Amino acid sequence: MKLSTIFALLSSILVLFVILPVFSTFTTQFSDLNGLVQTFQDYDVWRTILFTAYAAFLSTLFAVLFGTPLAYTLARTEFPGKNVVSGVVDLPVIIPHVVAGIALLSVFGSKGMIGSISPVKFVDALPGIVVAMLFVSAPFYINTAREGFQSINPRFEQVARTLGATQFKVFFTVTIPLTWRHIAAGALMSWARAISEFGAIVIIAYYPMVASTLIYDRFLNSGLQASRPISILLILFSLSVFITIRVLLWNGRKNESS
Repeated sequence: MKLSTIFALLSSILVLFVILPVFSTFTTQFSDLNGLVQTFQDYDVWRTILFTAYAAFLSTLFAVLFGTPLAYTLARTEFPGKNVVSGVVDLPVIIPHVVAGIALLSVFGSKGMIGSISPVKFVDALPGIVVAMLFVSAPFYINTAREGFQSINPRFEQVARTLGATQFKVFFTVTIPLTWRHIAAGALMSWARAISEFGAIVIIAYYPMVASTLIYDRFLNSGLQASRPISILLILFSLSVFITIRVLLWNGRKNESS
């Protein structure tokens, strides 16, 4: 048997493993189309999904603002403890997210290091949701942006510097334009990860509810039949945004190459 055939079989198993639960969710719901229609017409559900998307957008904004300098530093600079910093960046991916929520609560809670002195309320409030989303999604942006910066030949930046451009000008006129696609892809992945977060959010801010919390709440109180239509709506919403942005990025790449 050829290696390509073996790889195709193994790959198919994993693809089916991902597709089957989603496919089953949709096909099972077809037996209750009225429930799906009612969910599509439910204002509270849409408000929660849009609120979730807004909170995820804010967390992504912070990830880009503070993560871009860190990603560039890790890609371009050698310094003592660099491996430690890289490990810290990946830490939210490793630890259970419920543990992350407890850790965030110890910092941003009403008796936490920051929460006790901050005029901003984090517990059961939008800021708490944003910090929880940021904690779990920032690594996806930082690592993707870092790969983008590493893919650039440093000579391009050096040539710009020899022509008299400042470091800031080189960064914004040379580096960013060459890595914008990685930055956009990282931001998209960060946003998608923030949308799907549940464990850290439910610890620090059960209210106001985000989409994942609403689905969990409906499941506990009314069962699978009440929670499944919201899950489908969230999948469709997230997938439509994800595909739209991906298509725009792909078209931008084709236009640049033509």
